[in-house]
This record gives sequence, C-alpha cells and structure tokens, in this order.
Amino acid sequence: MIPAGIIVLLFFLIPVFLTVVFSFTTMGSETGITGDRYVISEVSLRKLKDSGLRPAIVEKLGSSFFIFNESGIEKIKQTKLNKKTIKEINEKLAGTVFSTEKELFKALKRLKNRPRSFKDRKTVSKAVAKTIKNKQFFDAKDLQASFKTIDLEVTDEEFDLIRDITNTSWKWTTGNYREMFASQFTLKILFNTFFYLFFTMFFNVGYALLLAIATFYMPEAQSKFFRAIWLLPRITPAVIYVMLWKWFSYDKGFLSSIFSFAGIPGQNWLMEFPWTFVIVINGFVGASMGMIIFASAIEAIPKDILYAAEVDGAYVWQQVRRIVLPLMAWPILFITSYQSLSLLTSYEYILLSTNGGPGFYTTETWALNAFHTALNNYFGNLRYGYGATLAVVLVILGIGLSLIYLRFFKFKELVTEPLIENY
Repeated sequence: MIPAGIIVLLFFLIPVFLTVVFSFTTMGSETGITGDRYVISEVSLRKLKDSGLRPAIVEKLGSSFFIFNESGIEKIKQTKLNKKTIKEINEKLAGTVFSTEKELFKALKRLKNRPRSFKDRKTVSKAVAKTIKNKQFFDAKDLQASFKTIDLEVTDEEFDLIRDITNTSWKWTTGNYREMFASQFTLKILFNTFFYLFFTMFFNVGYALLLAIATFYMPEAQSKFFRAIWLLPRITPAVIYVMLWKWFSYDKGFLSSIFSFAGIPGQNWLMEFPWTFVIVINGFVGASMGMIIFASAIEAIPKDILYAAEVDGAYVWQQVRRIVLPLMAWPILFITSYQSLSLLTSYEYILLSTNGGPGFYTTETWALNAFHTALNNYFGNLRYGYGATLAVVLVILGIGLSLIYLRFFKFKELVTEPLIENY
C-alpha cells in the first residue's frame, strides 16, 4: 500500500492541490510565476499620470537619454568594436548627452572611424543609455536605486505610489471563479464538453463491444486479423492520424472524390460537419482500446457455459444478451469510466483537427479551453491562474462522474465475495 500511496500523492494529490492554489492567483505571462516584479511600462506610466503624481516625475520615469560619461565609455571599451572607433568616441563624444537615439546615431555617423553597421551603433547606444523604462526589477530596493541613474528624487509617499502601480507580480484573488461564472461562453463550452463526452463515449464503448463480440464469433485467424487492423488508430502518431483524416475530408480529398460520382460537389467536410468528424476521429482511437479489454473479457468466459447455452438452443444474440453482457459488468465499468475521464481531459485530436473551430467556440471543449487560456492562444496573454481555475472544474467533474458510475454499476455488489466462499 505504501508505494501505491506515494504514487497517488506525487502524481495526483499534490498536482491537484497546487492547481487549486494557482486557481486563486492572477499568474500569467505578464506577471510571471516568481515573486515581486516591477516594470515601468506605458500602461503603468498612464496610471501614474492619472493617479496625480507630479508630471515631472512621470516624464522622467518614461524618459531615456544617452550620456557618454566614464561608466558609459568603460562599457564601450569592453565591447568588440574597432579600437580606433572606441578611441575616437572617447576623444570627441566624452561628456556629451543625447536626448534621442536618432541624434546619437547621427553623431556616430559623423565620426571618421564611425561604426559601420547598425548592430555596432546599437551596441554603443545600449552602453550609454540611461533609462529605466521597460526594465524589470525584482526588488523594491532595486527599483528605488535605479532612480539615481536618471537623477530622480522622490518622497517616500511618491515612491510608495510608484511601487504599487508598477508592481506587475501576481496577486491572490477569487476573481477567476467570478469571471468564469460570469462569462457568456462558459455554458456553451460546458455544453460542448458534455456533447462531445456523451456521443464519443457512446461510440467508443458501443463500437468496441460490437468489434469484440463480432470477432469472438469469427474463426480465430480472421478475428486476430481484424483486431490487429483496429489497433492502427491507437498506435499511429496523433499528428499523422489527424492529417490522414484531413486528407480524407478536404474539398479535393478521398471523400469528395467518391461523392463526385453521385454529383455531389466537393467541399471541406471536416469544416462543414466538425462534430461528426471530431467524434469519429476520437471514437476509432477509443474503440481500439475497448476492443482489446472486451475481447479479453469474453475469451475469459468459461466455454462450457456458452456450449451449454448453444445446446439449449440459444442463438448468438441470446448468448450475448443473457451470458456475455452480464458477465462483462467489470470491463464495461472500467472502459466507460476510463474513456469518460480520458475524453473529459483530452483535447489533442480536437486541437489538431479543428482547434475548437470552425467559427467561435464551435468545437471548443473545457480541456481545450483551459489549454488555450493557460498555454497557447492567439493573443499571447497566457493566464496561468485562470487556466488552473478551469482545470479545477475538470477535477470536480471527473470525481462526480466516477461516483455516478460506481453507483450506476452497483460497485459494492461487484466487489462482494461470492456466496460459495462463505461456507
């Protein structure tokens, strides 16, 4: 029990706990995941201006100038610039100040041994630049110390205001949950998730049962061949598998070529009927696994029972209904539960086939939306905290589905010791 407990702790309980913790934060690509971070950006400068801070301070915080003082010249000497260029800069530009980079570049071009490339001129610019705009400071003391480089003096009250507004680090919040419940897309994505879950699971389990039963009543050589064929979707890399479906369904693909004989014009069938293809693409992969489990379970049924039923005149369908299916309660419970939880949290085939489209959230499921929110979206603003909030909902839904299945399949009766063992 101890090894199993350690595995559960490391790979389930701790990740779930951390996900819940992160869901109460504003973590994102803009805030980072570490501690305090201070950035004087255009946004923070506007907020400082609106807060009533002295305009002269705001202007200086956002300003940038270029000064050839001793420290700047020393930095230039440490670069890989031409020695003659460095010597002339020291002789002719020492002590000069430029308010813009454009003016600095003009001065450099007037030198006899001027920097030839833009990269070299940029090297000089960086060495003598004096600005704190768009720089990151991970400590309030470092932020305050940087004011000396731009000759800025502020009072303690003014610094507290600057520190609070320029602090872009993450904060604790319950706003993620409020935003999720208030979003106009939450119900649509939730409906998409259950629609996808129900029909794909029905396809997975039903088709897997059909394949397992059909191959069981085939001759052994044929059954092995067909079972091997249905393993191909499972062992094929997801990218290649979806690319084959796209080739199959696009406007000049195999499906359009077949329909053309009936006079049906070609079109992108995947985009026209996205849910059909999403369910079938995922269904074939899930059915292959279910078929293996169900086929093994049927093979484990004592042959004497089936022979006796056949002698009593039971047809194949009667054998399946009265003997095979009742004895497969455990495998059906396992596959149904596994496929439900897997479909609830998986999104790779939807991502590769439709990416949640076509259109706005047409095939966007909850797991895919969590991925788009936290790890990959068109806007570049990754929201780790809000993505964790969506993941917490998936955990709750998964636990709820597991409890429903255990009750529906009468789990206590399944694990009860046979009566014959009590004597």
